[in-house]
Amino acid sequence: MSRFRNTVVLILLVFGLNSCSDDEAEYISINRELDVNIPSNFPAIQYDLSANAPTEKGFELGKKLFYDGKLSSNGFISCGFCHEQRFAFTHHGHQFSHGIDDLEGTRNAPAIQNMAFQKEFAWDGATSHLDLFPIIPITNEVEMGETVSNVISKLRADAEYQQLFAEAFEDGEVNNEYFFKALSQFMVMMISSNSKYDKYIRDEEGGDFTEIEEYGYELFQQKCASCHTSDLFTDDAFRNSGLPIYPGIDDIGRAEVTGSVADNYKFKVPSLRNVAITAPYMHDGRFGSLESVLNFYQNGVQDSETLDPILKQNNRLGIDLSEAEKEALIAFLNTLTDETFLNDKRFAEY
Repeated sequence: MSRFRNTVVLILLVFGLNSCSDDEAEYISINRELDVNIPSNFPAIQYDLSANAPTEKGFELGKKLFYDGKLSSNGFISCGFCHEQRFAFTHHGHQFSHGIDDLEGTRNAPAIQNMAFQKEFAWDGATSHLDLFPIIPITNEVEMGETVSNVISKLRADAEYQQLFAEAFEDGEVNNEYFFKALSQFMVMMISSNSKYDKYIRDEEGGDFTEIEEYGYELFQQKCASCHTSDLFTDDAFRNSGLPIYPGIDDIGRAEVTGSVADNYKFKVPSLRNVAITAPYMHDGRFGSLESVLNFYQNGVQDSETLDPILKQNNRLGIDLSEAEKEALIAFLNTLTDETFLNDKRFAEY
């Protein structure tokens, strides 16, 4: 019998037990556990599923919370405001995240996908636990501008949420722990793994690469895979990629968290999944196209004390790329777009 996380109820048909056989009478969970399908080409999952396994009710509660403006101080800005599904849950077309009162931050909203496989979150790694990740945008004064205690108070005053929490968790209390666990259950299920690249790697139908895509993949392995490792396309590390300081914004990145000058201007290596539709690029959204990103790595990298050594080899800065190589790399990067994920109704607001 499957594991059940909540109360099980014996279903008795209206016509009584005698109207069905013993085989037909069964225990049904009112909150069935969901299967987290880990792709065969993915590395090990990092999130502790034993501490918070996604369930039907928990996932639905997390989804409702993700799209609810109650999480912000003005009642309008939800997580989904800056993380739109059709753009791999990024704020496509917006250089900086902006939220309440149309205030603007200094960083670009990162994609939300394959979060359960990551070890640290946000551009500067401000948290190493997915359950704590939502605290960052909720309490940011230019994003959602709210406090967690105020959010919980609003949810406790809502009869619908009282019912949803009761259905999703054993004791049903509307509290911080279950609030964050519900959001994590939603994000844990957001797995992007069905791009053309995935089908190519798994030798599935629809995974035949063109000649230029194949060439681009070879180049990627030679010139990009040192940082964009595994089929997550990130090594989860923090690196200084040699970006010039953005005018008026001296964002020191990882050093804000660690307090170490050795981490100055280091930012988390982003996943490249769905990268073709998540412009603008870099932590500050300074590049509007993949061509611009590759041009930067070819001739725009600036030296500094914390520049990643990978970008300072063979007596040159950056990555040596010809125009033909850049074209092939972009062709390959386009194979990382996962239309199944981008159109999965489980994650849609409506």
